[in-house]
Amino acid sequence: MPRIAAATVGEHRAAQRRALLDAAHALLSESPDQPPGLGEVAAKAGLARSSVYHYFRSREDLLSAVVEDMFPRWNGKIVEAMAGADDPVWAYVDANLQLVADGEHAIVGALATLTPQTFRDSRIMEMHDSLVLPLVDALRTKGVPDPKLTAKLINSLVHTGTELIESGQSIEQVRAAVRDVLGR
Repeated sequence: MPRIAAATVGEHRAAQRRALLDAAHALLSESPDQPPGLGEVAAKAGLARSSVYHYFRSREDLLSAVVEDMFPRWNGKIVEAMAGADDPVWAYVDANLQLVADGEHAIVGALATLTPQTFRDSRIMEMHDSLVLPLVDALRTKGVPDPKLTAKLINSLVHTGTELIESGQSIEQVRAAVRDVLGR
């Protein structure tokens, strides 16, 4: 029987699964256009290739799990940036732009191409839609009359900023332009 590296079998399995997700994410960060194989992910996680099948049925299953794992991470970084910020609306925008500049959005884009069925899953669509909720709450707190509409408009700036950053524009230039538009 293999040795477990945790207090319980459940904790061990959770740690192994986490290691596989982190390894897949790291490999996708290095080469978003080159989806990693299960053997490559297992090696990066320090596991045997056959061990991957205890957690994921296929590469597509693993990549779908990476997608599902990324939304709470992304949202956590946004909420963390907004917490205690003098201007939580700008913190929301800036944190999103920084995540794009860090390559996180490129991973999501690659995964959307590799596992399009994942992005049609209602849970994933709900997770994606929930990313705007901290912005809506911040706008509501500021007394904005229609926070959902305003959040959509602000997100259109974030999406355009995303496209600009991913096409090679510097994050500093995009930040300055978006801040100028929001400041009006």
